[in-house]
Amino acid sequence: MEFSLLNDEPVSGSDGDLLGAGRAARQLAKLLHDSRSATPLTLAVDAGWGMGKSSLMRLVEAELRQKDVETVWYNAWTSTGADALEGLIKTVLMGLDKRVMRRAVSRLTERKTLLTALRAGLAVAGAPFGMAGLVDRFWQELSVDANTRNAMREALRTLATEWADAAPHRPRRMLVVFVDDLDRCSEETVLAVCEAVKVYLDVPGLAFVIGCDRSALGPSGLLRDLGPAGSAFMEKIFQTSYRLPVAAGEHLEAYIRHCAERSGLRELLDDGLVRLIAARSARNPRRIKRLINGFGLECALNPVWARFAPEAVVRTLLLQHLYADFYRLLVSGDGTYAHAAREFLEYRTARRVLSRWAPADEEAWHATVASVTGHGLAAPETGAPDTWEAVLTRLEEELPTAFPELAQDRGFVHLVEEWMRLPQADELVRHLQEGAAAPVAGRRDEDPRSGPQDGPDEYRGVSVLWVDDYPEQNATYVRHLRAHGADVLVARSGPTADRILSTHPVDLVISDVTRGTERDAGFADLAAWRGRGLFDGPVVFFVGRVTPAREQRSRALGARITSGSSVLFEHIDAACAEIRQHRS
Repeated sequence: MEFSLLNDEPVSGSDGDLLGAGRAARQLAKLLHDSRSATPLTLAVDAGWGMGKSSLMRLVEAELRQKDVETVWYNAWTSTGADALEGLIKTVLMGLDKRVMRRAVSRLTERKTLLTALRAGLAVAGAPFGMAGLVDRFWQELSVDANTRNAMREALRTLATEWADAAPHRPRRMLVVFVDDLDRCSEETVLAVCEAVKVYLDVPGLAFVIGCDRSALGPSGLLRDLGPAGSAFMEKIFQTSYRLPVAAGEHLEAYIRHCAERSGLRELLDDGLVRLIAARSARNPRRIKRLINGFGLECALNPVWARFAPEAVVRTLLLQHLYADFYRLLVSGDGTYAHAAREFLEYRTARRVLSRWAPADEEAWHATVASVTGHGLAAPETGAPDTWEAVLTRLEEELPTAFPELAQDRGFVHLVEEWMRLPQADELVRHLQEGAAAPVAGRRDEDPRSGPQDGPDEYRGVSVLWVDDYPEQNATYVRHLRAHGADVLVARSGPTADRILSTHPVDLVISDVTRGTERDAGFADLAAWRGRGLFDGPVVFFVGRVTPAREQRSRALGARITSGSSVLFEHIDAACAEIRQHRS
């Protein structure tokens, strides 16, 4: 099977419009065309990252060109700071008529001395300036100093009015300027573009269509440091906004099938998986493309997957990307059940049986008994329904907290059932748990932090004891703590931890819960330390699975618990704050 990558280019014509944006594009184009007498105006195409703003704007541009409306395109992301002001103004000027530009440049030279004006006028009249040369000359004349810049708006107004009314017996001409990716720019660039639009280019004949996420440009987003005056200025930029709706279900599923067809993955995605991708990708077209590209690259290039069928690999990757918490549980192999997918399916069967107070069939009953007794509970006896309900409640206390919600997620259930029917499913789980696969999202050996980090002395002066019978799983986190100033001691067992606590000052303990066949070793150790007065500081349990019962035990011992690396460091940061406060 051959795979190919999908590009991230926006749709440029109706033939590529799989998400149903064509109708909105036609209506927006008509609105702009019919509003030419109301220029200047600014319209925001408002949507989040990857939701199709650029594609909609390209479709609007195509519709406008059929109506003889002039258009230009400016990508704000390509400019930085003050360059954005010059870049946008020059882009607008390039969309005007060359003869109008030549007259405008000639007028500017008339403000100089007679001799200089004569020479400049002859130069402008005789020089073979192309449009770019005329635009550069216009900018040079008006960007010399503050005085000339004050005259720029009037010069631009005169120029735009002359261009718009060049044909007296025809409707006023209109130039629609598309500005894309504004919400991906720096604050300085955003303000420069807005200054160009509102201060210099707020002139007849011009309409701006700006693609951005309005929430990213609001007081709580990129421009959160603006004062009241700056916020009021930003509000005046847009006369109106069009909020791009989320793609309808049928359009999005057709889009996923189209992407899968182009990439070579169509045979691996049945209708259930297509619906799952649509629902779990936040209906975001760009995220869908990246997801499918990731599948193709992993299947085609990663030697880890060479021994497994593509059907198994794609379903594994769907679990990894769409259900990261469950995938982490699957590869950790922590707890009574080493195979979380099989454990989940047995729980789902038990849930159906116990909620009906009677077994549906003999196979379902045996699966229910296996699930209940496998977690140390007594199988329900025939009799009162409340006995069966109590068994289900106790069972769910011993299971990962996400299981009840996942059991109601039809897409997840379908994915796991299809995955477990594949001949290589058990072998693949063992393969993942042994760590043969490359580091993947959600695993305990992932990069401990993403995004900005604090300084190298973040944990200086903090002594940490990390207790785990498989310390190699936590090596990345230990290195991170040490690199940021912490003194980290490692113990593989409770007795070793006892000796360290008896001989070394320790500020924070990070511990597992299950060790070997001892399901609650971490809890038992902490209870003993608390009882003997050996350690009364903060404790974080870092585990492969979090269950309601474990959460309750942790609270009773005054500890925190998590299975995720990001939350782990949130707990560590909170504990360090407590330690420093206690010291002070």
